[in-house]
Amino acid sequence: MRIGILTHVKHPVRQPFAGGLEAFTYDITLQLRERGHGVTLFASSASAPELEVVPILDDGNYGTDGCRRKRNVLSSEYLDEHYGYLDCMQRIDSHGFDVIFNNALHYVPVTMSGLIRTPMLTVLHTPPFFELINAIGELHKRGGGHYCTVSQANADNWAHLAPACHVIPNGIDLDAWRPRGTPIGDHALWFGRLVPDKGPHLALDAARAAGVPLRLAGQATDERYFRQEIVPRLGDQAVYLGHLDRTALAVEVAQARACLVTPCWDEPFGLIVAEALACGTPVAAFARGALPELLTAETGALAPPGDVPALAAALREALSLSREACRARAEAQWSHRLMIDRYERLLADVAAGRVARG
Repeated sequence: MRIGILTHVKHPVRQPFAGGLEAFTYDITLQLRERGHGVTLFASSASAPELEVVPILDDGNYGTDGCRRKRNVLSSEYLDEHYGYLDCMQRIDSHGFDVIFNNALHYVPVTMSGLIRTPMLTVLHTPPFFELINAIGELHKRGGGHYCTVSQANADNWAHLAPACHVIPNGIDLDAWRPRGTPIGDHALWFGRLVPDKGPHLALDAARAAGVPLRLAGQATDERYFRQEIVPRLGDQAVYLGHLDRTALAVEVAQARACLVTPCWDEPFGLIVAEALACGTPVAAFARGALPELLTAETGALAPPGDVPALAAALREALSLSREACRARAEAQWSHRLMIDRYERLLADVAAGRVARG
């Protein structure tokens, strides 16, 4: 198939990845190419050279932290993205794609999908938000679109707008995320973007309450939050490792006794859970969004959302869980091969018109 992939432009698609969507986009682009498909990725011009992107936004204004520098006028940044996607969609039929694989999280591709000839599959990577709700609602008036999401929990969130939404769980590279055979430490690990929605300050509080040393790794994209909520909680028993690339991060995960996952929003999937379990590392987490779908009693312990004492107890419980059971669950549920197989079939069905709009 000839596949056009759209993604968002808040961050370039390159290592160290800013988050799960960047990692997903990088991996699926290269792996679909390895399977013989002609794949064109539309993304930031600052993305990894091997992706050979067609720029949605020709933006050299990314810092070493991978974040775009904000414009002096916020509306100008908003309009940059609007017109970038608009230009992309106005030209997209000229590429001769069989199908468009839309991961952009932006309203313009959805809004225009009913005006182009090429069929499009939109992956709903987030819970509903205003702009995308409006775009999907308007598209329904013109016959609807094709949708997929990453968990049943997130499909339920979108059911009123996308009742025929397919579910394909995310996959990971099980060779990159694996047990290392090195000694396991006595510490726990939290990793991800250091922003309020991810709740690293609550992980710090829970680890301290449990008497377990904690290491944090990730991109501090919200400088004010990092300065006010993270730095004061650091010390001998709570160490910030910085923003690590995937190889270094996988080593850290494999050496941790447990991982903490602390979403303060309805996490649509929880790639961190899959990566931790693949490394043989049990998880203690808040039971929000899709996380209860991912964890079993053999591989993790759940606490009510926002309940730090309960999370501390869950962490103590997770420390004793079987690392072999964690790895086995990841192998059974979240291999890249399984994810790509599923997307390949669904994209082919959308391209051939074998999937009803919904």
